[in-house]
Amino acid sequence: MVNEGDKVPGAALENRASESFTLADYAGKRLVVYFYPKADTPGCTSEAQDFTALADDFAAAGVTVIGVSKDKPAKLKKFAEKYGLKVLLASDEKGGFCEAFGTWVEKSMYGRTYMGIERKTFLVDGDGTVLRVWPKVKVKGHAAEVLTAARA
Repeated sequence: MVNEGDKVPGAALENRASESFTLADYAGKRLVVYFYPKADTPGCTSEAQDFTALADDFAAAGVTVIGVSKDKPAKLKKFAEKYGLKVLLASDEKGGFCEAFGTWVEKSMYGRTYMGIERKTFLVDGDGTVLRVWPKVKVKGHAAEVLTAARA
């Protein structure tokens, strides 16, 4: 599990073009890494659209936004094209990145327990240090709150 003050893990992800990358590829740049359960579902779509609406503001603040799920790269590509998303979407199909960040957790719905991604966001400094963590995120207003923190 990654906490404030920790260095981010080096696990690899894939972008929507199935190209591999790590957060180390963004050395020297500040990042927002947000985890969401599943592309093209109502809450995840709203969150991605909110971050996209503020993409220019994040860029002006020198921050790259990366959304992470376990969806396949092809699904992320379709999701991004369908909604005109400007944020970088990353696939952690194997789950190692989610586990390293502590976002792969046991969840419960209608009395059934299962494993899934907890909606969580991390603000990362240019040296790979986690500056702030937002656990158990509620979508409404979250992207704006993260932008305010990123500007500080």
